[in-house]
Amino acid sequence: MMSRSYSNLLDLASGENQSSFTRMSRRIPRIMTVSGIMSDIDDDSSESVYSDPSSSSTQRDRIIVVANQLPIKVHRKTDNSKGWMFSWDEDLLLHQLKDGLGGDDIEIFYVGCLKEDIHPSEQDEVSQILLETFKCVPTFVPPDLFSKYYHGFCKQQLWPLFHYMLPLSPDLGGRFNRSLWQAYVSVNKIFADRIMEVINPEEDFVWVHDYHLMVLPTFLRKRFNRVKLGFFLHSPFPSSEIYKTLPIREELLRALLNSDLIGFHTFDYARHFLSCCSRMLGVSYESKRGYIGLEYYGRTVSIKILPVGIHMGQLQSVLSLPETQAKVSELIKQFSAQGRTLLLGVDDMDIFKGISLKLLAMEQMLLQHPEKQGKVVLVQIANPARGKGKDVKEVQDETFATVKRINETFGEPGYDPVILIDRPLKFYERVAYYVVAECCLVTAVRDGMNLIPYEYIISRQGNEKLDKVLGLEPSTPKKSMLVVSEFIGCSPSLSGAIRVNPWNTDAVAEAMECALVMVEQEKQLRHEKHYKYVSTHDVAYWARSFLQDLERTCKDHMRRRCWGIGFGLSFRVVALDLNFRKLAMEHIVSAYKRTTTRAILLDYDGTLMPQNSIDKKPSSKTLEILDSLCRDKNNMVFIVSARTRAELAEWFSSCEKLGIAAEHGYFLRTKRDEEWETCVPAVECSWKQIADPVMKHYTDATDGSVIEDKETAMVWCYEDADPDFGSCQAKELLDHLESVLANEPVTVKSGQNIVEVKPQGVSKGIVAKRLLHSMQEKGMSPDFVLCIGDDRSDEDMFEVIMSSVAAPSMAPSAEVFACTVGRKPSKAKYYLDDTVEIDRLMKGLASVAEQMVTV
Repeated sequence: MMSRSYSNLLDLASGENQSSFTRMSRRIPRIMTVSGIMSDIDDDSSESVYSDPSSSSTQRDRIIVVANQLPIKVHRKTDNSKGWMFSWDEDLLLHQLKDGLGGDDIEIFYVGCLKEDIHPSEQDEVSQILLETFKCVPTFVPPDLFSKYYHGFCKQQLWPLFHYMLPLSPDLGGRFNRSLWQAYVSVNKIFADRIMEVINPEEDFVWVHDYHLMVLPTFLRKRFNRVKLGFFLHSPFPSSEIYKTLPIREELLRALLNSDLIGFHTFDYARHFLSCCSRMLGVSYESKRGYIGLEYYGRTVSIKILPVGIHMGQLQSVLSLPETQAKVSELIKQFSAQGRTLLLGVDDMDIFKGISLKLLAMEQMLLQHPEKQGKVVLVQIANPARGKGKDVKEVQDETFATVKRINETFGEPGYDPVILIDRPLKFYERVAYYVVAECCLVTAVRDGMNLIPYEYIISRQGNEKLDKVLGLEPSTPKKSMLVVSEFIGCSPSLSGAIRVNPWNTDAVAEAMECALVMVEQEKQLRHEKHYKYVSTHDVAYWARSFLQDLERTCKDHMRRRCWGIGFGLSFRVVALDLNFRKLAMEHIVSAYKRTTTRAILLDYDGTLMPQNSIDKKPSSKTLEILDSLCRDKNNMVFIVSARTRAELAEWFSSCEKLGIAAEHGYFLRTKRDEEWETCVPAVECSWKQIADPVMKHYTDATDGSVIEDKETAMVWCYEDADPDFGSCQAKELLDHLESVLANEPVTVKSGQNIVEVKPQGVSKGIVAKRLLHSMQEKGMSPDFVLCIGDDRSDEDMFEVIMSSVAAPSMAPSAEVFACTVGRKPSKAKYYLDDTVEIDRLMKGLASVAEQMVTV
């Protein structure tokens, strides 16, 4: 069957050209254009496009790469005629990543904006040309809207905050502006509509790039619940203390979690994101077999940590250009031939690149090491800033003033210690500076990645032609030196670099001097280590690795039942196993009425009682419901809880026929007036003398944590502690207790905000097994079983219940309802959303029970 692409959605929605639509192959017809602010966030659910899972394609795989800017150069035709000239921008990452995504096996489409403003009358023609020639889908945004979106929200609000700049005053970054946020959302919506025109949602992969499009995943997931969607953030992600100041913090987090795979350059950035999800959304992560994942409404959102690389082929081809060799020869005459050592800095002219700090460090080095005066030159290449604003002007003024002061202080005829190049350089010219520079300095105070050190390392490796220009033998070991900031994304991968705190100018000055005087063999070893890493972890490796993880994450999409919930940017998709469904009131009431012998097992905390409730005692209404169910002599009703028997006996003293299993089933009684029994042989609790001081130590060290000392168990609870610190301490405590209690007859387990020590063999599953066996012995094998619980300990009950179906302990064709609270992976086959729905269900059953007893 031919693959289906969504082309002109206006025609499709109106029902026109349906026959031609069904005959379409991978060729995509001319696309409609979009301009202006799009419709509201909340689309009518009837507009969501769902495709037939059974349809498949024999065509090539497709990836739709989405970014703010297309990798296309745009020029007006020079012959005074109307029209535009287009060519690939080979310097942009989006174009370079094609090398890692496969050759003819994968078809790549790009969606993004052009660098030039295209008049509406020309947009259709430009769209056609770009689609047919470059497989690019241009996104046309009106200039005023684009300015609010890009120069406003992206560059004045998101970008500074993600680089740790808080708008404490109007002069320190833009304060949150609701109209700019609305523009940001509107432009993301325009991008989504353009993607809709070309996507085949069941087959295509979509890869979204960077902070400009952080809410785009929500729009795509809303239209296509099973879209295969990856997102990569190329900027830093700030710590939770910084990020939580953003008024729309939850909207952005939820939007990113609508992706299947989220990529970051470093573990620090990923850790900050995970911490924000935990603290602000209550979504925790797990690491399984080397992969980090967050469980989000039944979907697993994977986290990818891998720094981007450079395009080896492009850089090596530039190194081989005659222009590069000529420029290298010119620079050798300018510096090396004069006995001067070249230090190099290459940065954008913005507030986070630390150019001024680097210049101050150079000044400090010349002061502390006067012998370097006249012998060392710092060439600072300052690329034009990408943003606008007063801060850029201030950086320029400070840079020019500092360069002037240093040159006036330490300069002499024919020698300037600092050469500032503030004009755009061609790439081959920059590469020539790399080749000649003895050391490269990257001292940004905050930067997402920064590939300058990678380019420098490959350039210093050179080639045979450059070796001749440099006067080197082909066998001469290459060398390079790097001084890099601790606060840039590439720093962790450059273990041979001299890492510095750019704010400490004395330390940076010493690092510069150290790089100059380091022995040659040490420089060679550091260069060899860096070259091996950079040459094998290039942009192709990065793109290939990301796509492989995206495919792995999405492989189970069609095996899940999906539907959307929530409005606006709170929209998310619930994904559950095909056999996992909501427990319907009418279904269970009907089963209750037509059965005669029933077993009902109920967890307490989180099931009958909300977890966040201050007063944990059952309400009078709850007691009435349980009493109603217990009045029917054919019902066996049990509360199965981790709480102590004293607590439970007191709370449920009014329910004469209610069974209670306390401390996970260690203690059990079937009626109020019966004696307590134990489900396992009695054990001594001498192990408490070992566990108690350990738990007290962690309680003292973890504010908000408490110890619950039960008859047969001990629980360390950190529900009121800092979530990150509490979780970290819980892991340590678990390891500590397992170590000191290794020879004791107990098990140590972690649960929701707890670490618990209890006797071996005790579990809620034992209670379920014992109840079913007891009923069988009395000739009352149940034909109706209801088991409800909310956490990990209740899974033992579900497992026993489900494995007992068709066993002698149950009647043939018994109605079995294992139900968990909340939509999450479980051994239960049913779920209810929360304790409110549990209460409604129990009231319904109690009402039916009253009627049946009366009759």
